[in-house]
Amino acid sequence: MLKSEKKKIVIIGAGMGGLATAIRLAVAGCSVEVFEKNERTGGKLNLLEKGGFRWDTGPSLVTMPFVYRELFAMAGRKLEDYAKLIPIEPICRYFYPDAQNTIFETSDSISKMTAEIEKLEPHDVAAYFRFMAYSRRLYDLTAEVFLFQGLNALRDLRQLDPRDMFKIDPFRTVHQAVAASFKDPRLVQLFDRYATYNGSSPYLAPATLNIIPYVELGMGGWYVQGGLYALAQAYQKLAEELGVTIHTGLEWAVERIVTNGRQVQAVQLKSGATVAADIIVANTDVAYTYSHLLKEKVNQSRWSKLEPSCSGFVLFLGLNRQYSQLTHHNILFSRDYRREFATIFEDKVPSLDPTIYICWTGKTDPEHAPPGKSNLFVLVNAPYLSDAFDWAKPKAIQTYRNLIVNRMEEFGLTDLNSAIELEYTMTPLDLAQRYNAERGAIYGLSSNNRFSAFLRPPNRAKGVDGLYFVGGSTHPGGGIPLVTLSARIVADLIAEDS
Repeated sequence: MLKSEKKKIVIIGAGMGGLATAIRLAVAGCSVEVFEKNERTGGKLNLLEKGGFRWDTGPSLVTMPFVYRELFAMAGRKLEDYAKLIPIEPICRYFYPDAQNTIFETSDSISKMTAEIEKLEPHDVAAYFRFMAYSRRLYDLTAEVFLFQGLNALRDLRQLDPRDMFKIDPFRTVHQAVAASFKDPRLVQLFDRYATYNGSSPYLAPATLNIIPYVELGMGGWYVQGGLYALAQAYQKLAEELGVTIHTGLEWAVERIVTNGRQVQAVQLKSGATVAADIIVANTDVAYTYSHLLKEKVNQSRWSKLEPSCSGFVLFLGLNRQYSQLTHHNILFSRDYRREFATIFEDKVPSLDPTIYICWTGKTDPEHAPPGKSNLFVLVNAPYLSDAFDWAKPKAIQTYRNLIVNRMEEFGLTDLNSAIELEYTMTPLDLAQRYNAERGAIYGLSSNNRFSAFLRPPNRAKGVDGLYFVGGSTHPGGGIPLVTLSARIVADLIAEDS
């Protein structure tokens, strides 16, 4: 709880981290006002509805459900009264471009995973148990410091036992650890993929990220009834019940953070109005905040030099048919995974043989498409914005769209192109413009560095008193559970500083 008089808090951005922060600070007795430049709350977790089709536009899988339950319980509520979580089975169906046309399904069921692995390589069944024990051990060693508390001061490092630094496997890459664990290359590719959950390359990111398989396969994967945007609506509803004022729309966009010396004083809106604040929480990209909202006062260009996560190229497809081989979550793997990531992070151009993720929420929520039809959210990893590729060229976008559709047809989605009734695209440039995402990054900063956890911008701003950061570009990272935990870190820092 805050120790001083009632504080006036302004939150810039109504993404999931911003909304979660608003909830926590409202419970602490603060007066909270949120300003969102887009027409809806939720940030990258958003919604597209056209012609009887509905698509979630961002995250598509819920993990770590205890994080959301704790947020609502802290406010004296039950998550289940606001949003219903549905376990997904199988969690994901993987399609391989090999001679056998291998299909593999992941599950949080040990017996089902064992049966699937036995079909590929019986030797790897025991390897799977060893790997999951290793993944659980990484989680136990890192979660409290890196996920729940964050690294915002030198004293935070004292929480780390130096002996544990070697146990969290920071000196191997994700791929090196995975390749040393499994014999079958298809399983290696599958477990390498988890590095992409925070927009990183398995060939560069530290093996510490191998906690992610435990988070998904050990704790399970969920869907939110009605679509994942229902979770954003739940956050918004709770925040408003607690007295938080939320403004949406371009006229409410924050264009400047006003300071008096080092101390925050107000925000200036696009409309020209100025709103006073004792404390400002930026649910915006850290580099964007320093370079655009604080440019007259503080030069923190070093944050813009940190490597962003990958971006994404998205197709929203409304089809006049359904494909029985698809389930809720699907992955169509590339032929050369290493080359795919080198293309994205080294060449900084789209891969010509991309791994394709397909989410079909209509499989679980039939009302997301007209009867007999389907709504496909199709995502491929793409490079963050650079001079190497121009996403402003319609011809380039169309060419890449055709490559992806053709590749999906090669995987057995026959006559896909002719089945498309409605189609929309989202490019890295769209992500940058709509969400002020640094160079179009989806997940904030990449983890393509063994010291990435220590290099993230702190949640408490440097050089500006009363300014805090929440969201994917600060601690503990990107993704719905992590930005929700980021809100807890920020609320604790504000209480500590008050």
